[in-house]
Amino acid sequence: MKEIRVVRRGDGEYPRRLQEIPGPPGELYIMGDLPGEERASVAVIGARDCSEYGRHVANRLGRILGKNGIQVISGMARGIDGIAQQAAVEAGGSSFAVLGSGVDICYPAQNRRLYEKLKTAGGLLSEYPPGTPVRAWHFPPRNRIVSGLSDAVIVVEARERSGTLITVDMALEQGKEVYAVPGRLTDGLSAGCNRLLKLGAGILLDPGEFLEELGEIAAKRGILLSAGASGEKEKVPRDALPQTAYRLLTEEPHLRQLYDALDFLPRSSEQIKERLSGEWGEGQTAAGLMRLCMERLAVQVSPGRFCLRGEE
Repeated sequence: MKEIRVVRRGDGEYPRRLQEIPGPPGELYIMGDLPGEERASVAVIGARDCSEYGRHVANRLGRILGKNGIQVISGMARGIDGIAQQAAVEAGGSSFAVLGSGVDICYPAQNRRLYEKLKTAGGLLSEYPPGTPVRAWHFPPRNRIVSGLSDAVIVVEARERSGTLITVDMALEQGKEVYAVPGRLTDGLSAGCNRLLKLGAGILLDPGEFLEELGEIAAKRGILLSAGASGEKEKVPRDALPQTAYRLLTEEPHLRQLYDALDFLPRSSEQIKERLSGEWGEGQTAAGLMRLCMERLAVQVSPGRFCLRGEE
């Protein structure tokens, strides 16, 4: 097991960002590293039971932030948190998980691979001593550390009554900038984000524009956005194909046509067929959709309704 160390308030290594928040933790238990003081940090948070759209956005955001040397802070929860953190480290960046248990306990168990990776590509942090089990009441106070270590907070998906919004409240109390990804008015998973936008949160439409705004935020703290950057600023084209899809869809144009008729809004096979050009029979459409699902490019979200699969 990697060595666990403790940093107390007043120690030289204690994070400067946490010194500035209300109610800073008295001590932090750490496996791995602490976030770098001279590098920008962004919290990416959201729903545990996210949609395929949310999965896609979290993956792309994590990858772009990681590629640009921006530290990703989150809680390693299933769903948005873990997806963004995994994408950041896979892009060569660093990420830091603030846990609601001792740092020697991996929770949730399904994020074990990420937990092990963060020991060397970032860090695992907690104010709870090693051996402390997961308890529901540990998570709300944990969230003040997630926002406290960040220069900005991005909410990808959240229901109107979501634990994610506790982190938002703490971020606002700490004077942090909050951004939200907009969603459909009828989508419950976007209700929290849409309400945040109504209340004045920043709207995240383009990662490139966000990086420019983050540069201004970081500059006020004396942080250079380019410090430790691992790549150029990148915008995500709407028609970009996931890496796993490129070869298959270039070799089989009819599947590419069907893939292009899908998006992250679940539709029936009949509705999808109406978006296709040329002659597509019901059987051909159904077979093509099943093939895309088998290749993990699409997902059947309910009987007879399909959408694109978020990147994993």
